[in-house]
Amino acid sequence: MTSNSTALTLEAAQKLLRQFTCLDLLSQEPRPDPVSVREALLLVREHSDYQIFGICAETAAQAIAALHAYLQALDYPEKPVPTVYVDGPVYLKFNPKSQLCYLDSYLGHHRGVLVSCQSAYEGDVNEMFGHLPLDLWEEL
Repeated sequence: MTSNSTALTLEAAQKLLRQFTCLDLLSQEPRPDPVSVREALLLVREHSDYQIFGICAETAAQAIAALHAYLQALDYPEKPVPTVYVDGPVYLKFNPKSQLCYLDSYLGHHRGVLVSCQSAYEGDVNEMFGHLPLDLWEEL
């Protein structure tokens, strides 16, 4: 999936995504518009080699669903499924470059998706954003 808009600059996209740093998504604080967040994430994706995903969710099923939605939206073909399931809140980590997927119990209170952009080139994006909404791509 690619962004059709050119109005957002890379700097503005990063600034928008940084608003989610340490944001408790369970709070009632206003969040940026989901359409703008999607556009910003697609733009930073274009300026990084790949992304690593970390997902904090109430259940393994919710974490896996969020991972699949983010992978599809960011044009990743593989859809890994962890082989180990746990009850209660979980942390799921997936590295699309190595195809390693990790799932374990999570005792923290944050919920959402961490997207760590990785790039070998200076000037491209090497930064982690999140916790982004678990349901960011559900409306698509």
